[in-house]
Amino acid sequence: MTRYVPKRLVVPPDLPAAHVEAVADRGEMFYRRHDRPGAGPTLLLLHGWTASADLQWFTAYAALAERYSFVAVDHRGHGRGLRSDEPFTLEAAADDAAALVRQLGIGPVVAVGYSMGGPISLLLAQRHPDLVQGLVLEATAQEWHATLADRLTWRGLVLMEIFVRSRWARILGRRAVRRLAEGSPAIEPYVGWIQAEARRGDPADIIDAGHALSAFDARPFAAGLHLPSAVLLTTRDRAVRPAKQRALAAALEAPAFELAGDHFCFWANAKEFADVTRQAVDDVVSRLAATPV
Repeated sequence: MTRYVPKRLVVPPDLPAAHVEAVADRGEMFYRRHDRPGAGPTLLLLHGWTASADLQWFTAYAALAERYSFVAVDHRGHGRGLRSDEPFTLEAAADDAAALVRQLGIGPVVAVGYSMGGPISLLLAQRHPDLVQGLVLEATAQEWHATLADRLTWRGLVLMEIFVRSRWARILGRRAVRRLAEGSPAIEPYVGWIQAEARRGDPADIIDAGHALSAFDARPFAAGLHLPSAVLLTTRDRAVRPAKQRALAAALEAPAFELAGDHFCFWANAKEFADVTRQAVDDVVSRLAATPV
């Protein structure tokens, strides 16, 4: 008789309350929300490419919840985010976030954007200046196509679309997550949940998001935002080179909070990521409090 061996349980971490909001003229938006009355400005957490709010922020939720209220959004086409017949654009994602902030009445916010969430944060501040009072930008850049290497990398998106629709994406994704979990007790119990959560996104929207990122360039407007800002700089990042991150910090005249990690530091260096994220948020909020009305 064959002995039954149970598969790894898909156990989620402790997550903030989930909400779905029907946003006028946009659709149903999924978000996590934590309220801490009297805690200053609400944080708007904006995740990176191919991720979801939970995949991006679950290792930092608890640290941020100790001091702040926050809303963490799933972008269109990602996670449980709204689905649209229109191609993904960063501008539309920023407008989605703006519509949710207005409908919930939580603005002006401090936008905290990781990787793709950085461009969405910058566009949110540019297009809806009344809704943003500060920026924390992490492992991100002003532009994604200035060098030949950048442009050659993005040309691989056609092949990536074929890959993400194949069974190999799931197999290799599992292996990658398990490698990242090795020696990281903060995420090891949740490997099964991470793998399941990563499959929620729509492959076509995610590829469109990659195309949008490849053309993004905030250099014409970033320096003119004049908002209290901070940059979390991942010094070993192979996806967004540290030099690009430093250029963003210089343009915003923002302090750089360094983390000795790669682009997936939010899993591989979970505690450090949570601690440095909160330090960067604290820095921006302290400057907001010191600004004369």
